[in-house]
Amino acid sequence: MKRVIVAAGLLLLPLAAAAQTSTTPPKLPGKVAISQKIGAQVPLDLMLRNEQGEIVRLGDFFNKGRPVLLGFVYFRCPMLCPVTLESTASVLSELKFDIGKEFDVLTVSIDPRDKPARAAELKDKYVKRYGRLSAADGWHFLTTHDTAIKKFTEAVGFQYAYDPQTDQFAHGSALLVLTPEGKLSRYFYGFEYKPRDLRLAIVEASDGKFGTATDQFLLLCYHYDPAVGKYSRNAMNFVRAGGVTTFIALAGFVVVMLRRDRRPRIHDRNR
Repeated sequence: MKRVIVAAGLLLLPLAAAAQTSTTPPKLPGKVAISQKIGAQVPLDLMLRNEQGEIVRLGDFFNKGRPVLLGFVYFRCPMLCPVTLESTASVLSELKFDIGKEFDVLTVSIDPRDKPARAAELKDKYVKRYGRLSAADGWHFLTTHDTAIKKFTEAVGFQYAYDPQTDQFAHGSALLVLTPEGKLSRYFYGFEYKPRDLRLAIVEASDGKFGTATDQFLLLCYHYDPAVGKYSRNAMNFVRAGGVTTFIALAGFVVVMLRRDRRPRIHDRNR
């Protein structure tokens, strides 16, 4: 299991502290990090609130047979979270896959004070930024209480900390890919993601149910490197895949030439 500390998450802006309330999250000890837990199951019985304020079960988002992209933010975040959401909407708009059709997206707040009304505002903003309004059925902005947040983030290895003096969270940035059954499949760090990497991750997480023959070919040539959270070219597999492709092409050429060679003979025989 690889442990990657995301430097960007250590940035805390010296903003004025907001008034403390009974729902103000306690200061969290430990370092800010993202620990990969590939293959781990997320707690499907977890209860959250959607943008309409309705109580929903996490498992409800994993009964549609589609992979799920998961990101953690908080809605008052002054810098990192807006950049992450903007980048996510941008890169997903470059995919031919559609949110709500080939995959879903969950954006979950780590701040228990965030409300559904604000979640609805952000959903409207970033679905419009994505550019396909049908995505409203597949991109969900969720809030919940502190205990549920901790259970969820611990299950996926997302460690963060709250500083009461600045009323800000220190946290990393990552986009997680989960299977339709709710198991962690891939982690992508930072906020600049490659469309190719996300597409391959979605194809893999769907167990090949989505994607094209080209995607399957690329999966032979590339492998996911958990140390860096990227797909890298696998030289040996690339050569093997190329060899198989060349063999198929040559075999097809031979079949075509044999058929061409046979046609005149059949024609002469019939004369």
